[in-house]
Amino acid sequence: MRIGIFVVAGLFPGREAGRVLADAVEWIVAAEEAGFDDAWIAEHHFMPYGVCPSPTTLAAVAAGRTSRIGLGTAVSVLSTQHPVALAEQAAVLHHLSGGRFTLGVGRGGPWVDLEVFGTGLERFERGFGESLDLLLAALSDGRVSADGEFFRFREVTMVPQARMRPVVACTSEPTVRLAAERGLPMLLGLHIGDDEKAAMVERYRAFGGPPVEHVAAGVAYVADSTIGAAHELMRTMPAWLGPGLAGYEPVDDRPRPHRDVDDYVELLTKIHPVGSPKHCADTLRRTSERTGIEHFVLLVEGLGEHRRTLENISRFGAEVLPLLRDH
Repeated sequence: MRIGIFVVAGLFPGREAGRVLADAVEWIVAAEEAGFDDAWIAEHHFMPYGVCPSPTTLAAVAAGRTSRIGLGTAVSVLSTQHPVALAEQAAVLHHLSGGRFTLGVGRGGPWVDLEVFGTGLERFERGFGESLDLLLAALSDGRVSADGEFFRFREVTMVPQARMRPVVACTSEPTVRLAAERGLPMLLGLHIGDDEKAAMVERYRAFGGPPVEHVAAGVAYVADSTIGAAHELMRTMPAWLGPGLAGYEPVDDRPRPHRDVDDYVELLTKIHPVGSPKHCADTLRRTSERTGIEHFVLLVEGLGEHRRTLENISRFGAEVLPLLRDH
């Protein structure tokens, strides 16, 4: 089983965005020291839910501060950037990290980002498949060209070149189909439980997807008591998630998505490794047995304080990872 951390870089009340970004690098360094396998970094724009707009940049800084831990994006949003430019960034990180970098990509959402970056709603609604195929070509062939609906350009040479296969964030059946048809692993979100994850893995197989290592995101907090751990996250996380989730601004007049924050945090504490060391290990084993997924990336910053996040990383590494690896 592979266990990593999932870095959202959420802006909790009283914190400053620049400090959160600096702290996020320290969490990755601490995760390497604690024995985690990798660290995956989220991308968000114009909102307090996450203050890292460029996960490749943060990954580059982290690569220079670490030597072993894998680094990934969870995810780089294809709907708001050029896939060849993203392939170039991934290639640089691949070479400078010694092959430790994994590119995770996703469709994103119908947010104001599409307006700001000029890609438009059409790229989000119709262009993900074309963008993904162009990205794959740029990461597999020495030369790449395009003659599609959204991209048209003459053949160019990729410099530097890197042969990589991305991971695809999947929240809908069409995206599952795209990933399966291209043989790419899925990244499944922290908002769904074991049954939903298992169903998506089964749909992937039904669409002809090969045996690959899918990745599942989750929330992690280890404490002396399972009840106490859940209560602690239910006390701290809503202050971040409330304003954070409200920051998703649609690009058009569609209604803003709504989620009851308290109910959401309660759900997260029930379906993810939140509790005593044994409970955390048992929860991950149960999810793995139910879904077949053996690679998890866990959000560890839900306590809202840098020091407590470091403590959570250290304790999870010392008390939970050995239980999983000795099993």
